[in-house]
Amino acid sequence: MPSIQLPNQPNTTNRPPQSLLTILRDYKLSGRKAFAVLLDPDKVEQDAFSTLLQRTADYPVDFFLVGGSLVTDYAHKEVIATIRRYSSTPVILFPGNPLHIESSADAILLLSLISGRNADFLIGQHVIAAPLLKKSGLEILPTGYMVVDSGTQTTVSYISGTMPLPHDKPDVAACTALAGEMLGLQLMYLDAGSGARRPVSAAMIAAVRKAVNVPIIVGGGITSGEKAYEALKAGADMIVVGNGVEQDPDLLPQLATVVREFNQSVVQA
Repeated sequence: MPSIQLPNQPNTTNRPPQSLLTILRDYKLSGRKAFAVLLDPDKVEQDAFSTLLQRTADYPVDFFLVGGSLVTDYAHKEVIATIRRYSSTPVILFPGNPLHIESSADAILLLSLISGRNADFLIGQHVIAAPLLKKSGLEILPTGYMVVDSGTQTTVSYISGTMPLPHDKPDVAACTALAGEMLGLQLMYLDAGSGARRPVSAAMIAAVRKAVNVPIIVGGGITSGEKAYEALKAGADMIVVGNGVEQDPDLLPQLATVVREFNQSVVQA
C-alpha cells in the first residue's frame, strides 16, 4: 500500500484498558450494537482510505477489522499505523492464515471455521499460529466463523475448500453455533463474504441469537441502512462492512446513523 499522508493527529498506540471481549459482552448485555469496518490491505486505496479515516470523526465506528481470506501484500502494519495516526478506535485482526499476525493491533479474531469440515481451518492453522500469538501480546478472541451462502462463491469458501451454510437453513446455523459455544468459542461470526449478492438472512441471525448467549458478529452483503437495521433487529451485536465504504460515500453515514439511532432507541426504552 502506498504511503498515506494524513493531518497531524495524536499518536494513540496504547491498547484499550478494558478487554475487547468484555466490551463486546457488555454491549450484548446492555442491548447496545457495534459497527465495524473491515479493511482488506490488498484493497485499500490511498485517497479513499484517507478520506474514510477522516470521515469517521463525524461518523464513528466502534472497531476496525484488518485482514482478509487472501492477502498478498501483507501491509497490515502500515494500515494499522495509518489508523493509529488518525484514530483511537480499536483494531482487530481478521486473519486468513498465521502470516497475518501483527502485534501492533489490539486483538485478533482466532477464527475456527465451524461451518466447514476442513480440519486445517478448524485447528491446523491454529497450531502453527499459537506460539506466535503467545508472543504477540494480542488479545485472543476465540471465534466460531460461519460462512453463509450468499449467492456466489466467496474467496473464503474457495481457499478453505469448504461449503458454506445454506442460506435458507437457519436451524443448521443455529445448531452449528450452539456446538461452537459448547466447545468454548466466545464469539460467533456469520459471514456472507466479500461481494455477497445477499446478506445473512434475518431468520438465520434470529435463530443463532436464540441458540447462543455469546455476542454475534454479522458481515457480508450489508449494503444499505435497511439491511443493517434488519441484521441488528434480528439479533446481531456487531455488523461489519468491508472496503465498499471507501467507494460508496453514502454508506458510512447510513450505517453509522442506523447503529446510533438503534442504540438511542434502546436507551430510551
